[in-house]
Amino acid sequence: MTAASTTTKQVLKLAEQMGVLRVRDLTSRGIHPEYLRRLYRQGLLMRTGRGLYVAADAEISAHHGLAQACKRVPHGVICLLSALQFHELGTQIPHAIWMAVDRRAARPRMDYPPLRIVRFSGQALTAGIEEHKIEGVRVRVYSPAKTVADCFKYRNKIGLDVALEALRECWRARRCTMDELWRCAKICRVQNVMQPYLEAMVA
Repeated sequence: MTAASTTTKQVLKLAEQMGVLRVRDLTSRGIHPEYLRRLYRQGLLMRTGRGLYVAADAEISAHHGLAQACKRVPHGVICLLSALQFHELGTQIPHAIWMAVDRRAARPRMDYPPLRIVRFSGQALTAGIEEHKIEGVRVRVYSPAKTVADCFKYRNKIGLDVALEALRECWRARRCTMDELWRCAKICRVQNVMQPYLEAMVA
């Protein structure tokens, strides 16, 4: 077996393990990035975005865009409308991936999938993060309760009706407890806004 064929097998195995491959995933292992382009031309890899490759026989999930976004921006957290869609809460179908990053972080440079960046800080950034694996990629998403509180915090941007729908769906589907909702409301500093709606649900 030649060195090239050995490396080819190594790259394909990486694609299987990691889900989405970038150039840096190869260079960090001493593999020339030309292998990505070569395997793409041979039909063994698919290009799903600028600099993003997956195995040609990979199963593309409904949340493929989230995997791509988190591969490119690993410090980001899926939030707001994209988190609602991930948790199957409400009827929103976002046209971009909503992602939270630290207020001091550089703006991610990414052509596809399109991103809607919001900047959080402190506990509003770090609380309520769940980790999931999508196509082999670690995807960080805010929990249902934190997502609902975020929707109330950004109600002027996404609409109060969206926040209320998310709250009703979350409670009806028992995706969180009242304690979790109150805790997240305090973290997001929207407890006064959410209080009448929370009281109405348990009345």
